[in-house]
Amino acid sequence: MNPGNRKLVQKAVAVVVIVALLDMVGVSPVVMLFMTGVAVVIWFAGRRSENRELERIFEFYVCADAILRDEERRWYGFEVAEVIENGERALELMPDSPPLHYFTLGALYYRIGNYEATVEYLSRVMEDEAYDELHRTTPSPQLRRYVSMLRRIEYEPSTAPQTLSAVRSLERARRKHAAQFLAESRNSLNAAKTTAPTGETLSSFPQAPQSREEPFSSSRPLSSIAAPPPISEVLQDIYPDENTTVQ
Repeated sequence: MNPGNRKLVQKAVAVVVIVALLDMVGVSPVVMLFMTGVAVVIWFAGRRSENRELERIFEFYVCADAILRDEERRWYGFEVAEVIENGERALELMPDSPPLHYFTLGALYYRIGNYEATVEYLSRVMEDEAYDELHRTTPSPQLRRYVSMLRRIEYEPSTAPQTLSAVRSLERARRKHAAQFLAESRNSLNAAKTTAPTGETLSSFPQAPQSREEPFSSSRPLSSIAAPPPISEVLQDIYPDENTTVQ
């Protein structure tokens, strides 16, 4: 018996015990039936809400895999931004999100050139042992449900073939490219830090003032235009009087 069926049997036994106790107290069958119906409705609503949260995570995997794998398609920036936003929201659904989720977000940020976010997510997956699957020994209820749904999809691929294909593709990309994406992102950040002070130093040198030549404008008043000197004065400056030269 798998853990899911075991929990279902335990809940059914608990309901039977509660009904028996209410009968011993003297509660009418109508009231017990009504309370049982309310409890079942609440349970199904909570179950559906939990499943919907997990479906959002796997939908994020499918969309992210389409962006990361299909290099021939020209994706718009807002499409990638919306997928990243959905991934960020899905990341908040459980306190111990799976490492594949962190890698997928890091790979998407690497795709759009946000290297700071890439380092933030991929460094956890590659360098922090707490984010490794083998070290998740005390999972949260959300992570346990996630793993249960993932194993069910793996055991029965026909139930969600597209989801299973996306998960396997992202796992392969994680093994092959996670270290590469992290190293290249750090190199880009270091290069940006080293080139920034050089640019500031060059711009700090004083620049020689550039003479600005006032352009001619037909709208300028005639009084502002200086008249040229007479031609006689120009010739006198060039050819001085011969009598003055002889003396």
